[in-house]
Amino acid sequence: MSSQAEQVYREVMVADPPAATTPWAQANLEFVFGEVWARPGLSRRDRRLVTLSCVSGADATRPIDEHIYAALASGDLTLEEMLEFTLHFAVYCGWPKASQVEMAIRIQWARMHTERGQEVPPFPMLADDTLGATDREERLAKGEQHFVDVNYVPAPRRDSPYFQAGILNFVFGHVWQRPNMGQRDRRLVTLGCVGLDDTMGPLRSHIGSALKSRDISVDEMHEVILQFSCYSGFAKGEAMHQVAAEEWARIQREENAGTTTPA
Repeated sequence: MSSQAEQVYREVMVADPPAATTPWAQANLEFVFGEVWARPGLSRRDRRLVTLSCVSGADATRPIDEHIYAALASGDLTLEEMLEFTLHFAVYCGWPKASQVEMAIRIQWARMHTERGQEVPPFPMLADDTLGATDREERLAKGEQHFVDVNYVPAPRRDSPYFQAGILNFVFGHVWQRPNMGQRDRRLVTLGCVGLDDTMGPLRSHIGSALKSRDISVDEMHEVILQFSCYSGFAKGEAMHQVAAEEWARIQREENAGTTTPA
């Protein structure tokens, strides 16, 4: 057993590694932690965001608990960032799954402070003005502009509840603009979600826009895909890998032809 792998596990999970007595346990320690988590190219915090999306989307109760605890206990993610993760995750993987994540955060937040012999701080109450603009037209107009800024394609028409109330008013009129999580972080969470969901249209759209914006470089995208593959499976990772290659080739063709300008 590699001492490096054990050390990386302790740093990532804020716990001692379990005994690696099965092929899965050995591979998990030696490959996932000893090699993948130890790789350069993405920060540990970046890898946490991708991993949290994967384990949360898989409804993997114990990994959800373990990775939420580790993210908080390590200080890699603040409570406010974790709660913001939950809302963004809810948009792309569903509200029932996010409900489980929200409850897990509350439990692990209490566990962390209890283990440290500290009083458990309450979650911060949020002011109503954190909900964004109340003027409907202003909110929709901002949603349309932010949709373009994030996706690099024209905004959809306001011709269905899904587009008007959901995509323009809420997802891009509010969620993508909220504080406590920047655009690059939101891209990392979204990539994990759409990769897990097998939704090829959104997968192509979000991989392409992440690369085109340069929020995530090509090398970083390869690291995202590897991290994702460890927690959501290499078959799903293969689909992401293929889409990333196709989207980057398209972006380069367009930029070389002078039809688009790099961000």
